[in-house]
Amino acid sequence: MRSWLELEGKVAIVTGGASGIGLHIANQLVHNGAQVVVCDVNVETGKQENGIYHIQCDVTNKQSVQAMVLKTIEMFGKIDILVNNAGGNLPRLLVDYRGENSKYELSEKDFDFMVAVNQKGPFLCAQAVVREMLKHNKGVIINISSEAGMEGSAGQSCYSATKGALNGFTRSWAKELGKFNIRVVGVAPGINEKTGLTNFEYNQALAYTRGVTVDDLETDYAKSIPLGRVGKLDEIADLVCFLASDRASYITGTTINITGGKSRG
Repeated sequence: MRSWLELEGKVAIVTGGASGIGLHIANQLVHNGAQVVVCDVNVETGKQENGIYHIQCDVTNKQSVQAMVLKTIEMFGKIDILVNNAGGNLPRLLVDYRGENSKYELSEKDFDFMVAVNQKGPFLCAQAVVREMLKHNKGVIINISSEAGMEGSAGQSCYSATKGALNGFTRSWAKELGKFNIRVVGVAPGINEKTGLTNFEYNQALAYTRGVTVDDLETDYAKSIPLGRVGKLDEIADLVCFLASDRASYITGTTINITGGKSRG
């Protein structure tokens, strides 16, 4: 008996799927019957765990991405779903007007890193995967964006800009690829459960850029989020699974907020 989402037999690639939101997405796709490939710089190619096949891949490197796609085709014969989840965020001020810690001022190195992972990576992965999807005249690309890409975010201007660019990719690719029955959708989470990426170094940087202490980053979410709580990573994963399914067959070219009502979109 097939499930309501009918993802059984679908082949999905989740970039950056070894941890955080990506891991939850990968696990939920497996739970709903999909065959899942996690590509990540921090995995060993060929390792299989909990129904997930791993391929080591640097999404910022074209040759690495092409090799990952070829390996997926070799193993599974097709690609139905691409989840562009891999991302990086370094909280930085445009100008360190306080002059207390210049490492929290946006440098060219920081800029290049975030653009490479958040913007170039999805481009390289989508381009390589779409070449395969065109052979079957069907596919779904889901770009994991951010509330920051729609609203902007103090201390995260470069990160916000890359996610805004990803939203532009989503709209434009949907217009280009719709005639080939390939849908492109964005998902923009807001404030969520903590992941391994939300470490002390990240919090220290974010606190500095916002002129508060690390402890002050913990706010009363009932005041800023209408639903009064942070988002669960599985809630993001559930939305991705729905959008990846044919139940969402008329949804393309848009980025959907999942922020508990915090973001205007």
